[in-house]
Amino acid sequence: MRLTSSLKHLVFAVVLCASCAAQSSLQPAGNGSPASTPGTVEEQPVGVLPNADGSLKFAVIGDMGVGTRAQYEIAQQMETQRQKFDFKAVLMVGDNLYGPERPADYSRKFELPYATLLKNGVKFYAALGNHDEREQRRYEHFNMGGDYYYSWKPREQDVRFFFLESTYPDETQLKWMHEEFKKSNEKWKIVVFHHPPYSSGGRHGSNLPIRRAWEPLFVQYNISVAFTGHEHFYERIKPQKGILYFITGAAGKLSPGDIREGSALTAAGYDRDQSFMLVEIKDDVMFFQSVSRTGRVVDSGTFTRRFAANEKTQ
Repeated sequence: MRLTSSLKHLVFAVVLCASCAAQSSLQPAGNGSPASTPGTVEEQPVGVLPNADGSLKFAVIGDMGVGTRAQYEIAQQMETQRQKFDFKAVLMVGDNLYGPERPADYSRKFELPYATLLKNGVKFYAALGNHDEREQRRYEHFNMGGDYYYSWKPREQDVRFFFLESTYPDETQLKWMHEEFKKSNEKWKIVVFHHPPYSSGGRHGSNLPIRRAWEPLFVQYNISVAFTGHEHFYERIKPQKGILYFITGAAGKLSPGDIREGSALTAAGYDRDQSFMLVEIKDDVMFFQSVSRTGRVVDSGTFTRRFAANEKTQ
């Protein structure tokens, strides 16, 4: 059954409220991960990525599926960067296809723009946004396995990604999050979803219901990084409770000038052109860049992951 736009918004609001209530009922009492040390961010010279052997390299895009020239140019820039920085995966934070989702639309808005990346063996892993039909979870190139939410662990890497459903969150997913976060032994736990808990966007802003429902779990189970979209710009949020939040929703859509000036949340932001992210994880450090459509690095830095209290740090 297809939901109308107004009904979708109503369901979204109702389910979010239910999710907030469920969060408190599902919260374990003292049996989660030990208290952890917060992650730390350091800005670095523009354009620096180690490009080290054996590191995990990936790109992040969001709000891209429009089939416009800008989307195609971002895709071309991604391939240009891949030739120097050989990433094997692309994380998608949602709004993967805008408008109709016929086979021709999957071709025009995904397969053709990213044809060279697909040909070179790059795999895309998708979360769903509010503009996405839920049937996208069955599309082979999104690697969702037919699920609304799922996790993925790259081979030979101490990293696990959790792709979440933030448009229609419910108690079932919240229980799954508790269970999956708790049993994950990877040093790096990273969440990928659409609606940002923190945002300086003038149009949408912070999604407070998602923050209230999910952030306590992120803190409890030692999540280090969150990649989100929904806002059509790039923003790096100042670490919140030791967690680094990114908004990267400008790989197709763009909202020029939408980042509120003087926001206390913004560590760095870019809303003048389309952009995407390049990320590298080596041991306990994540290196990141935001790259514009023309190849300009508009933000970069490093982030040291969160450490559980029972871990030894050097």
